[in-house]
Amino acid sequence: MKVKFLGHSAVLIEDKDFKCIIDPYLSQNQSYIENPSDIEGITHILITHGHGDHIGDCESIALKNNSLIISNIEIVSYLKAKNKSFKVHPLQIGGSYQFDFGTVKMTPALHGSAINHNGELIYGGLAGGFLIERNGMKIYHAGDTGLSMEMKLLEYDNIDLAFLPIGGNYTMDITDAVRAVHFIKPKQVIPIHYHSRGLIQADPEEFKRKLPEYKVTILKNSEYIEL
Repeated sequence: MKVKFLGHSAVLIEDKDFKCIIDPYLSQNQSYIENPSDIEGITHILITHGHGDHIGDCESIALKNNSLIISNIEIVSYLKAKNKSFKVHPLQIGGSYQFDFGTVKMTPALHGSAINHNGELIYGGLAGGFLIERNGMKIYHAGDTGLSMEMKLLEYDNIDLAFLPIGGNYTMDITDAVRAVHFIKPKQVIPIHYHSRGLIQADPEEFKRKLPEYKVTILKNSEYIEL
């Protein structure tokens, strides 16, 4: 399984007959290194919450690939109302579903969620994260979130790879992200949501130094690992 960081919070997971993008903020993301192959053949799109830097290019990618969009019911209902051709699957916090490729569970996140529709803010439901299980591997994408005690429960999931925001201001900063790692105890962690916007500046090397007992992998934009 190939896991690629596309900048900000965008993550691409690719395996046989499965190509999933999480929070596809690409065309407006100045940190993204454009590569048309990233969005070719996308089978699934996961959206953690309604902010524009997470919904991103969801609509154009879904139209191009006939992708299945997975998010909370408010977001998928909004998208379906805009275009009835979209394939959608609603989840809510704590809910999980067995898809043909594996299981997706929507996890809690402490964050807002509003959709900007022609300058008007529309309620975007509860923000969340995702726990994805495929072929025995578990990947956790926290979405935008502050630190919460609910993360302690993820320790029991034996997570192979966790994506955690470290940028502060809108999400956890490095100090709280380090605490989150101690709660979750993933086999590997990748920091996200930093440097890509003015108010979210953080040093991923500092995050790594504070977790000497964990495997912390710092990915530059468009770099990938294999699980």
